[in-house]
Amino acid sequence: MTSEQLFEKAKTLIPGGVNSPVRAFRAVGGNPLFIKSAKGPFITDEDDRQYIELINSWGPMILGHAFEPVEKAVRDAIQHSFSFGAPTRKEVEMAELIVSMVPSVEKVRMVNSGTEATMAAIRVARGFTGRDKLIKFEGCYHGHGDSFLISAGSGALTMGTPDSPGVTKATALDTLTVPYNNLAVLEAIIEANHNQVACVILEPVVGNMGCVIPEPGYLQGIRDLCTKHGIVLVFDEVMTGFRLAKGGAQERFGIMPDLTTMGKIIGGGMPVGAYGGRTDIMNMVSPAGPVYQAGTLSGNPIAMSAGLAMLHYLNDHPEVYTRLEEIGKRLGDGFRNSAAKLGLNYTVNQIGSMFTLFMTDKPVTDLDSAKTSDIPKFGRYFHAMLDHGVYLAPAQYESLFVSTALTDDLIEQVIMANEESLKETM
Repeated sequence: MTSEQLFEKAKTLIPGGVNSPVRAFRAVGGNPLFIKSAKGPFITDEDDRQYIELINSWGPMILGHAFEPVEKAVRDAIQHSFSFGAPTRKEVEMAELIVSMVPSVEKVRMVNSGTEATMAAIRVARGFTGRDKLIKFEGCYHGHGDSFLISAGSGALTMGTPDSPGVTKATALDTLTVPYNNLAVLEAIIEANHNQVACVILEPVVGNMGCVIPEPGYLQGIRDLCTKHGIVLVFDEVMTGFRLAKGGAQERFGIMPDLTTMGKIIGGGMPVGAYGGRTDIMNMVSPAGPVYQAGTLSGNPIAMSAGLAMLHYLNDHPEVYTRLEEIGKRLGDGFRNSAAKLGLNYTVNQIGSMFTLFMTDKPVTDLDSAKTSDIPKFGRYFHAMLDHGVYLAPAQYESLFVSTALTDDLIEQVIMANEESLKETM
């Protein structure tokens, strides 16, 4: 069956024909491609068309698809069964590795997704502080937990329903939202809710309204406010963890959160998540403490095997990060140069191996500025890039993620495809 035929069938069986909203191509028009395989920097769809891709499963394929050491680890692990629902050695090894790599993490709990990790982290923060309210940032996406679907980013933003039906008013009242990169508003909200805020949660580098980078001093300012007011600072590093540096954004910027949520890369692409942080906070988690959180498949041995292979490779090969910096900068500069050459004053935000071309002439520092982008034009550009053999995230409000599998020749091919696609959509 072709992608088009599969989508028509899927719509009769799956809500909207997809299992995650952004996959539906609603933000760019047309029908989604159904993918049947991927290797290295390439994906192949059900119509046997191959693309250079810049999503990498939304981040985890940092070494490219089907990276041999990870693939071998999975093959070896499945011989011993797929799940036990009981402790395993690999969970201990994974915890030890994460603690050694992530600066702020002293203890860690494995879960099955980034959403599970963020939901658990705020519950633990509330249990630790005895407070109810949380502060999140407009356009930051932390999964589909009720508390986070207020001024959400990513798919919720793209679909035009950031305040999802089904989220109760009582839940919404406990979630306070502030603009990203605006310390004064954050301080005012904290002061107006004195001794009521349990945690502040943010993506230290935003990936879910496109790539948005913290301004100098911003993360330190948040850290200082949280310390002053006894608020638990949670870094959502599901996207940035092990990608922007071996120890994530917190290592790159030198900021120590109290709790960190992780996902994607720590499973080598398998469904996995984790949250960790200071010992005194993590000891609140059951069975050590009173805050309940559980999961039959948490610490799944197949996912742990894949994640261990991935993290050991990253830990043992620091040159990976040097190469990722080179690739990200070359693509970011190449996209900027092409836009300038064509007289298009577009904004490109890039840090390490994350970047976004925003179709706006304004600097993008928060959700309001991201929303000045020309969404219809982005849709036309997206399809032009597909025609030139490059698969992008199917929404303006998403970061792109590159892998070390991109060779110099492929980088130049992507830059040329971008220039031709911009030309065609002027």
